[in-house]
Amino acid sequence: MSILEMKVPSPGESITEVEIATWLVKDGDYVEKDQAIAEVDSDKATLELPAEESGIITLKAEEGDAVAVGQVVCLIDMSAAKPAGGASVEAKPAQEAPKAEAPKVEAAPAAANTYATGSASPAAKKILDEKNINPATITGTGKDGRVTKEDAVNAKPSMGTPTGGPRGEERKKMSMLRRKVAERLVEAKNTTAMLTTFNEVNLTNVNKLRAEYKEAFKAKHGVSLGFMSFFTKAVTRALALYPDVNSMIDGQEQIKYDFADISIAVSGPKGLMVPVVRNAELLSFRGVEAEIKRLALRARDGQITVDEMTGGTFTITNGGVFGSMLSTPIINPPQSGILGMHNIIERPIAVNGKVEIHPMMYVALSYDHRIIDGRESVGFLVAVKEALENPTELLMDNNPKKALEL
Repeated sequence: MSILEMKVPSPGESITEVEIATWLVKDGDYVEKDQAIAEVDSDKATLELPAEESGIITLKAEEGDAVAVGQVVCLIDMSAAKPAGGASVEAKPAQEAPKAEAPKVEAAPAAANTYATGSASPAAKKILDEKNINPATITGTGKDGRVTKEDAVNAKPSMGTPTGGPRGEERKKMSMLRRKVAERLVEAKNTTAMLTTFNEVNLTNVNKLRAEYKEAFKAKHGVSLGFMSFFTKAVTRALALYPDVNSMIDGQEQIKYDFADISIAVSGPKGLMVPVVRNAELLSFRGVEAEIKRLALRARDGQITVDEMTGGTFTITNGGVFGSMLSTPIINPPQSGILGMHNIIERPIAVNGKVEIHPMMYVALSYDHRIIDGRESVGFLVAVKEALENPTELLMDNNPKKALEL
């Protein structure tokens, strides 16, 4: 018999343990080499665990178990022959003999609960039913404690009294990824001097460019011309103007970066994930849209890696896709700034002394006030606003077709 011990591989630097999220096979199944046998959660991502060889598998860990990197989680008997049809070799339990049915005992009918036996009068019961109040919860003032019509009229439902609706609850363990997200959010609130500044952006010109070029852009590049490329380009321009926003604290030192690795918050099946668009300042509109689409699909399909979510210098999050009008996003540590986008609403604004309707978006910048002052934070957000309101001039060098590679 040739047995292979499968150990937990290291998902990335600094990760010492993972959690068995789901076994994709059963104990005793025959597995093929490279077949996905489990999904494991680390504190940064969910990864698939492939079988290292073909054979009969024996599981050594349960779903929900936290296992150390290098720990044996299953055995594979490589000498076992593949069953016909790929069936499992689990032993079938012996068929149990049918159990004899116990004789039925009919319960004695309950005594009727009537007004004569001390319950509510028919009129009182009707009123209480309309109020969805249990008569048993009312102290009657009638003879022998009977609930009268007057008692029912004066009765009010107690805030602490169940009223007959469903009151179930479910308890389940949070995934390692969700626990780590929670830990990092609390850490950001407790260890940074976080402050948020707001502004609003008129997206009329962005909408005009998208309406004019989106069909040709998609036909040529295979990706849509969305808002994220405009916002990413506006952010990288503003980071170059205000480099303190593109920095972070390490002990008693401030680290500034001459590149912009932009973390883009996306919603995946396991929760919030923040893959990184590397050197976004060097990418064209097409390059930004293609990379965001690639990373979002990998996050959605559970294929995103730890390396793809590590090392960003600034974050953009778009709550507008869920309908958010305004929020104060939490910094993604160790970064020092995060830009929150929101939904686009047509609102009346004053333009050259006249009231006009324009597509408006509130934007929010949360930043670490320990290294970013008001001048830099407000200036950064104003620079983002200026670029989005004048995209042809400030983001496309007055040549949209060239910028969009059309």
